[in-house]
Amino acid sequence: MKEWGSVDGKPVHLWTLRNAKGMEAEITDYGTIIVSLKVADRNGVFGDIVLGRPSVADYVERTQYFGCTAGRCANRIAKGRFSIDGTEYTLATNNGANHLHGGNKGFDKVVWKGEARMTESGPSITFTYRSPDGEEGYPGNLDATVVYTLTDANELRVDMTATTDKPTPVNLAHHTYWNLSGHGSGDILGHLLMIPASRYTPVDASLITTGEIATVKGTPLDFTAIKPIGRDFGMVPPTGDDPGGLDHNLVLDKTPVQNGLWLSALLMDPKSGRTMEVWSNQPGIQLYTGNFLDGIPGKDGAVYQKHGALCLETQAFPDSVNKRNADGTMKEGWPEVVLRPGETYRHSMVHRFSVAGVARAPRPAAP
Repeated sequence: MKEWGSVDGKPVHLWTLRNAKGMEAEITDYGTIIVSLKVADRNGVFGDIVLGRPSVADYVERTQYFGCTAGRCANRIAKGRFSIDGTEYTLATNNGANHLHGGNKGFDKVVWKGEARMTESGPSITFTYRSPDGEEGYPGNLDATVVYTLTDANELRVDMTATTDKPTPVNLAHHTYWNLSGHGSGDILGHLLMIPASRYTPVDASLITTGEIATVKGTPLDFTAIKPIGRDFGMVPPTGDDPGGLDHNLVLDKTPVQNGLWLSALLMDPKSGRTMEVWSNQPGIQLYTGNFLDGIPGKDGAVYQKHGALCLETQAFPDSVNKRNADGTMKEGWPEVVLRPGETYRHSMVHRFSVAGVARAPRPAAP
């Protein structure tokens, strides 16, 4: 661990995790951001495959949510409003008229408490944060924990938990931008992607889910068979002020399942041979193709342009807190996101790395 500046008078630190095979991650307690992740290619050469900024001051100035934990509620909540048990709550609106990724000061913009330790699987860091009652408009004190573990099987495991003393919506997501060719190597449109999701949640012009659950068949969101990410961009429907690309939640088929997690995505880079499997226990995954990257200065002198990376954010469905029937029950197919006292929110994901041609059968790490 080393000091890495300060935010709001609080010291910020940077940890380095390294496994037995040379894979290395740098993670900071500001937003629990993964600053870098170095993975070997088919020639054994390590490259940094996540987008990031040069310093913590740069993250504060403009984050784009690079590598962070988004919360309390990741993604959008319509008009920043919801009701629980007959009480209406109003949140900060920071995305036009809507609430995005926890508001003006979400979990990505606070300093967490970090503690490193060695586990049987590999080095690990546990981050904790208490979100006070009323923060960004959310009810209840929420105690959140994020654990990163870099296993000796070349897996980055992320385990998120939370408890509350009042009913409150919780939908944490991990928001790393991936480019398996290397973080400054151009666009990801030639990456190959498979997502086992036969349905998705359509959005309106402000990117708010409509309440429908529709088939991906015949749309650019059909990644049920592996294909280049950019192959069907010409079919992308207009979505308000989005400059083009994908920014949609897909409904995971939840198969295959191993060790309590289901395959959520498979990403391959033909150039480097790097392959990443994503496994999770969440019902949805947000596929975002870096549409708003517009020449952002990155680390190591890189400049990040449109489609310079993609995000694969396992999650509950966006605005699920507002998708209820008149009797208060959830609309068919929509997950409950309200956490109540005595319950524990649990979100686990595994990112498993290998090289094309030498990968073993997909298998996530055991909890």
